[in-house]
Parts: sequence; structure tokens; C-alpha cells
Amino acid sequence: MKRCLLIATLLFTCCFAQAQDLNARVKILTPKIQVSNKRIFTTLETAMKDFLNSRKWAADAIAPNERINCNFVLNITNWDGGSNFSCEMQVQSSRPVFNSSYSTTLLNINDRDVDFTYTEGQTIDYSDQNFQSNLSSVMAFYAYIIVGMDYDSFSRYGGSPYFAQAQTVVQNAQTASYKGWKAFDSNLNRYWLSENLNNKLYNNLRSFIYDYHRNGLDLMADNPTKARKAISALLPQLTQVDRKRIGSYLPLAFFTAKDDEFVSIFSKAIGPEKAQAMNTLLKADPSNGNKYETLK
Repeated sequence: MKRCLLIATLLFTCCFAQAQDLNARVKILTPKIQVSNKRIFTTLETAMKDFLNSRKWAADAIAPNERINCNFVLNITNWDGGSNFSCEMQVQSSRPVFNSSYSTTLLNINDRDVDFTYTEGQTIDYSDQNFQSNLSSVMAFYAYIIVGMDYDSFSRYGGSPYFAQAQTVVQNAQTASYKGWKAFDSNLNRYWLSENLNNKLYNNLRSFIYDYHRNGLDLMADNPTKARKAISALLPQLTQVDRKRIGSYLPLAFFTAKDDEFVSIFSKAIGPEKAQAMNTLLKADPSNGNKYETLK
């Protein structure tokens, strides 16, 4: 009996050790590519999925049922028929809400500057120490961002080590010629997302993200009225975030992930609470004003 128990324990430990941090789904779209043999796209899709799911991105041991759900949708806009690809990449991640079947979006970004070289069957190499390839660096960058956002939603500033790792990926890519890594390429790119997440100017937004999830959403299943009131009390903090640097990437990414959820939460409020939430959201995020005005 003891021998069977030991074997079962060893098997469990082995499986647990092999379990990694992301549950990444990868989809490749090729609407603009007119070729009959698309095997290379299938191979690339598998290689990307294996790269994301087989690596250890977080310092902590993460159980298989706790792996972070995320989606990588690669839209190939141009391919030379060989090894050169130009793409856009949609990156999304979510985490479950306590005591419910609902998952809340943490990240929803469309990266328009994902160019890389890939040959069918090649190994996608990556190192935290130096730049190996653009494809691996882009995936590693978003893997660290995804893990960091997840940690930030469970503990205040818990994602800091992973945002620092993402910034290291950016620094290593400064010698590369690919777009998306440098400050002057755009004000909405990987450089600025990393910069904002590591900049203390945005600690109040990161603190809001923690309180919103742990003291708001995670209480929603047990006491929706109390949870909504807690979120209402937090909302005014959002009106100060973008005033520090108008048009910054992190606030934009945050509202892209959360605007519909805010509307859903406060559509169930009544009277002054709903009106106050609408007015605060209109002030904090005027670009999505049409959505918030539906709360009228």
C-alpha cells in the first residue's frame, strides 16, 4: 500500500513539475495569403503554442488547473513565400472570478508590428540574456506581461518582477531592427507598455487593478450589491490616471480590457449610483463615452 502511495505521489509530482504557467491558445489567420499549401502556417501555430506553454514564466509553482488562460491570434498580412512574415498579433488574457464561472479580461491588445523570420520546422530559440529572434522575443514579452497582469490582480504590485522581465526583453531588442521595441517607433507599442508598467507614475492604476479584482469582482458572486458599491468607491481614482501623461498606453490598454465590463456591472445599479458611475467613467475614459452613455 505504501509503495502504491509512493508511486502515485511521484507521478503527481512529476506531472506537476512538467505543468507550466500558461494555457495559451494560438490561432493563425491568413486571409490575405493566396497559396494552396498552408502547411507552414500549421507548423508555425504548433511551434508558437509549444513555446508559450512549455516554458516556465513565473517564479511560483502553478498547478495545472491554475494556468493562466490566454489567446494569441496571429494575422499574417504579408508572406514572401519563404521565411519572412509581416503580421498583427491580438493578445488576450483573463482570470477566473472567485466563486463564479465568469472570467474577467485582464489584457486585450492588438500589436500591429510583428515581423519575423521563420522556417518550417525550425526551433524557436529564446534567452533572457540576449535577443535571439523577433518572434520569440515578442512572445516572451507578452508572456511576462500576461503573468504580471495576473499577479497584479491577486496581490498589490505582485506583477512587478514580471514587468521588469518584460522590460529586459525590450532592452535586449534595442539592437534589433524590428519595429515595436523603440520609444520613437510609436507611442502605443511594446516599449511604452513596458515603460508604463514599470513607471511609478502608474502605481495608482496598478493598485486600482488589485482592489477592483480582489475587493470588487471576487466578492460579486457572494454579495453583488456590496461588491458594486466597493467598485463605485474606487472609480474616482481612474479620473486621475491619464492626466499624468495624456494618451499613455497602459490606461488605454486597461480601458480596452474593462470598458464593457464596467457597463455590465453598473447596468444593474439604480438611481444615483448608476448616474455617478456613468459620469465618472465618462470623465476617466471619454473615448468610450458612447458605451458608458448606455447607462442612462
